[in-house]
Amino acid sequence: MKKLKVVLIGGGTGLSVLARGLKEYQIDITAIVTVADDGGSTGKIRDVMDIPAPGDIRNVLAALSDTEPMLEQLFQYRFEEEKIGGHSIGNLLLAAMTNITNDFGHAVKELSKILNIKGQVIPSTTKSVVLNAVMSDGEIIVGESNIPKTSKKIEKVFLTPEDIEPMKEAIDAIEEADLIVMGPGSLYTSIMPNLILNKVKDAIINTEAERLYVCNLMTQKGETTGYSVSDHVKAIHDHVGEEFIDFVICQNKRFNEEILLRYEQEDAKQVEFDGDKLTEMGVQCIHDNNLVSITPHQYIRHNNKVLAQLIYEIALREISTIQYKKDK
Repeated sequence: MKKLKVVLIGGGTGLSVLARGLKEYQIDITAIVTVADDGGSTGKIRDVMDIPAPGDIRNVLAALSDTEPMLEQLFQYRFEEEKIGGHSIGNLLLAAMTNITNDFGHAVKELSKILNIKGQVIPSTTKSVVLNAVMSDGEIIVGESNIPKTSKKIEKVFLTPEDIEPMKEAIDAIEEADLIVMGPGSLYTSIMPNLILNKVKDAIINTEAERLYVCNLMTQKGETTGYSVSDHVKAIHDHVGEEFIDFVICQNKRFNEEILLRYEQEDAKQVEFDGDKLTEMGVQCIHDNNLVSITPHQYIRHNNKVLAQLIYEIALREISTIQYKKDK
């Protein structure tokens, strides 16, 4: 049987958590990761060395690693702020390997070998980029970390320089995929920076793969305040320029009121499930009673094992249609 090719697109903690769950399955995983982060250790290294942001790349490499646990722990170890600038070992290694190879993409490949990762991790671009947002009042906010701070409605995001090229390997992976998964993660600052690259837009529209969006469970202050599930999907479609999402995994039942009340203190609410609008958009909704877990500190999270299983089952549906696709 042909090994299914699943492409993950995103950034932040959401992508790394999902990658960790999916690596347990017999699938070919490629993670296309944003490099637009400009905060913390990542931002410092990026500014000093003029390289793409390494933080999200580091997290996904660690998640897909098949090495001894101690090596992964070392890779993620972060020094205290007064010691070596609060940098993680992984960020420093990515920066050092970039200097050695003179190429960020090559550096990621070499560290992938060292960590013996399952699949491949591809930065969406090998150039240092800046994420910008146009707000509802016309103000332009510069910098990924600054965008959520305004608490204004985001109209659109864009990258500078505008002519930035994605990695060829990212385009190849999308073209060869059986399933493409976007999210979970911050809509405008983790997912969009990958999708708004011109050649990525074209590839994701024209691919024969099924395209799945994993919607966030709660709204995010400064990014998706008041958003429903269909609002998330519409924002992606508007940025790519065409309706293309086939499936969305989302929560369709209301959470415990006590937990929701606690989230309201953080200006976050449950993402409203509006199934009728999604049906009108031609998007198939997928739910599971066990999709959500509540942490001991009363935080709402995706149940990663259930989420990975749902994604794997969608990928398996491709088996019946693979023979009718053009040879890849």
